[in-house]
Amino acid sequence: MTAQHDQAEEPDSNRLGGPPCVASAAQEAADRLLAAGLGRSGFCKSTPRLGVILGTGLGGLIERLEGEQSMPSSQLGWLPRATALGHAGRVAWGRCDGCCIVMLQGRVHGYEGHSAERLTRGVDLLAAVGVERLLVTNAAGGIANGLSVGEIVVLEDHVDFVRGDWQASAPMRHGSPAWYDEAHSRAAVIAAGRAGAPCRRGVYAYVLGPSYETRAEYRMLRRFGIDVVGMSTVPEVVAARHRGMQVVAASVVTNIARPDSAPDDGTIDGEEVCQAAATAADGIWAIVRQLLR
Repeated sequence: MTAQHDQAEEPDSNRLGGPPCVASAAQEAADRLLAAGLGRSGFCKSTPRLGVILGTGLGGLIERLEGEQSMPSSQLGWLPRATALGHAGRVAWGRCDGCCIVMLQGRVHGYEGHSAERLTRGVDLLAAVGVERLLVTNAAGGIANGLSVGEIVVLEDHVDFVRGDWQASAPMRHGSPAWYDEAHSRAAVIAAGRAGAPCRRGVYAYVLGPSYETRAEYRMLRRFGIDVVGMSTVPEVVAARHRGMQVVAASVVTNIARPDSAPDDGTIDGEEVCQAAATAADGIWAIVRQLLR
């Protein structure tokens, strides 16, 4: 459903710190989103105010929202346009278990040529509308032994191989935080398991992409204690924590690294990644519902 613009409740501008140019632009985009219908949805009165960033292959989750409404991100005039396969580039909102949720249906990536500041604009927008708790999802390659395609890995830590200045637009409020909320992450694993989805905790490696890793790189990552590897999430997590949000991040394993097996001429393409990620939709949705408690 496409949203219609109208007068709406305004967010608390004091929630968004950072340079005035970023804060002002994010607030203006938030005002447009609220006027498009989010402000009338009851989101601003929800407890907790939950935001979700949907990674590759998981965009279909917006269809599970009751009374779902959405609009192209481009209509906000500030979010960069998503170009990667499986990223629709829309903002959606609706109700789940009586609570209103806002979702970003897709994201942009560093390999698309975006600066660190542009990679975290989605988080700035969510902060500006008052999101307090954030679920970040992604499709990832499985590194650790024993993982299977479709398995969910709820992150307990990450290794950032890109080392961008993700917090430039989001000054730290209370020192150096733990990136992932421990209590909510543990509850997420239990909730996914109860929904019948294989799920475990693990460590995520953030790389630039867009190419997949070499066999030697897979061996290196495994020796480093990495469980999954992907091309997103860390900039958003760091920015969200600097905004004071509680963060849970979940990777869906879409392919398995086998660096010590015989060379395989077969390659995985974007469509296969989307299909593999979609198999975890029930488990991710269970995590969404858990985070509303």
